[in-house]
Amino acid sequence: MLWLAIGHACHMSERLRILSVSPFPPSPPTFGAQRRIQGLLASLARRHDVDAIALAPPNLDAVAAERAMREYCREVVVLPSGATTEGLHKRLLQLRSLVSRRSYERRHFTVPELQRTLDERLTSQAYDIVAVEFFFMSHFRFRRAPAGARPPRVVLDEHNIEYDLARQQTGLGRGLGRHVHNTLNWRKVRREEIAAWREADGVAFTSAPDDDRARSIVPSLRSRVVPNAVDVEFFRPRPADPPADACTIVFFGTFNYFPNRDGVLFFLREVWPRLSSSHPQARVKIIGADPPPEVLAFGGPRVDLAGLVDDVRPHLASAAVAIAPLLIGGGTRLKIVEAMAMAKPVVSTRLGAEGIAATPERELLLADSPQDFAAALGRLLDDGGMRERMGRAARALVETQYSWDAVALGLERFYRDVLAGSAP
Repeated sequence: MLWLAIGHACHMSERLRILSVSPFPPSPPTFGAQRRIQGLLASLARRHDVDAIALAPPNLDAVAAERAMREYCREVVVLPSGATTEGLHKRLLQLRSLVSRRSYERRHFTVPELQRTLDERLTSQAYDIVAVEFFFMSHFRFRRAPAGARPPRVVLDEHNIEYDLARQQTGLGRGLGRHVHNTLNWRKVRREEIAAWREADGVAFTSAPDDDRARSIVPSLRSRVVPNAVDVEFFRPRPADPPADACTIVFFGTFNYFPNRDGVLFFLREVWPRLSSSHPQARVKIIGADPPPEVLAFGGPRVDLAGLVDDVRPHLASAAVAIAPLLIGGGTRLKIVEAMAMAKPVVSTRLGAEGIAATPERELLLADSPQDFAAALGRLLDDGGMRERMGRAARALVETQYSWDAVALGLERFYRDVLAGSAP
């Protein structure tokens, strides 16, 4: 037994060689998916050799991204994606995908230079794991190795179940063309995503509901829940932070993510009029780059459209409560665990809080209807003691279960199980 224990400890101490492949650089992070990738890679890099290859869209500073990634990665390659997610180029890709078996996402992320870079890297350096971010990067060839070396195992990180997210958007887009595109495209995404699950050596999901849904489709799937987490040293209450004003509600998130746009509009159209009537002193601050015109139309003395901010922490600190009024989506919400880490109470829809092991009425409040959401916010605005108790409990939950170091250790164990070929 002692020999087995020593052998297991030695096995766990062996350094892994990991290559991360991502559709965008994770650093410096400005939205949730970047924070997930950076959080996991930076934690893994403390014990393992981590290299990274990432695509960079035209509007991103690739030099700054590479510099930031080198703070935790051994080697970094940032390649131009050659495509934009807006304008004429996007519309042409969408039109082409309508008459193709391949999804728009697959066409968008087909970058020949990335495959050439992967071929050169994988045949010159041996890796244990290729960590692929998002299924739409999974069509590249990864199982290559120097002569005599074992090809790497491929582990896919599913930030959401993408086809389900695409399905939920069907019928919500503006215009007939977008409706037709969404209706046809989500089924292509489903076929490609399930194929990616079958082909990967392992798949990480951010929530148990996503993991269960995938296993119901592919029962043989080797998978693990690796939840979203937070840098508990960065996101924490600080003496220099501005005091909470007891009246401000804050939302933060990127507006190029459809569930955020949809959730903010639900709040402004359905919840805010009710809360504004019952609590005329209330204010809402909405943080995120490039809010759409429908959101901008609500701007005013009590609706602060703050745009993109350099540091969200002072804004969280000065707010009474954070919200996650999301009606569609999957995975787990970084905005919730980051607000909790700042000891802020959160009001969320049930779907918004899905996958987070928080107890309603202790670490957060849940509400789905506009009336219930407004009432939950009113309770917190009226009760400073409740805000303080819930904030303390939320911070304690994050410290014990949602630090990146703790979550990365679980991902490392999954990598080792995949390498050992253990059962799902």
